[in-house]
Amino acid sequence: MSKVKVSVVTPDGPVYSGEAEMVSVKGLGGELGILPNHIPFVTPLTINPIRLMNDGKSDLVAVHGGFIEVRPDEITILAQAAELPSTIDVERARKAKERAEERLRQGQQEKIDFVRAENALKRALNRLEVAE
Repeated sequence: MSKVKVSVVTPDGPVYSGEAEMVSVKGLGGELGILPNHIPFVTPLTINPIRLMNDGKSDLVAVHGGFIEVRPDEITILAQAAELPSTIDVERARKAKERAEERLRQGQQEKIDFVRAENALKRALNRLEVAE
């Protein structure tokens, strides 16, 4: 099966570079499955893992927002932050999840920034999904 070159880049530098038979991401409009020779487009991404499929196996990368640029021979993901499973501290992500959930519970009684708390929860859940 043919493959497409895939790069995941953050402001801190490259996170992933390789090839994939298919790339699956979640954009603002929903889930996208991208194969080699796909029509070019650019779209924003949500806080969700990206899946890189090769030989029936999936590799995950935690992506925390950004954009995807698709060209027929290359896919570039420009992420605000991205993490490979091997770089994720699972215990730290669990604690972040608990803190965010507690903030959201307390927010019903106090004034909190719900968007910030929800995004913290999404990032923690994203990390846990990729790492586990």
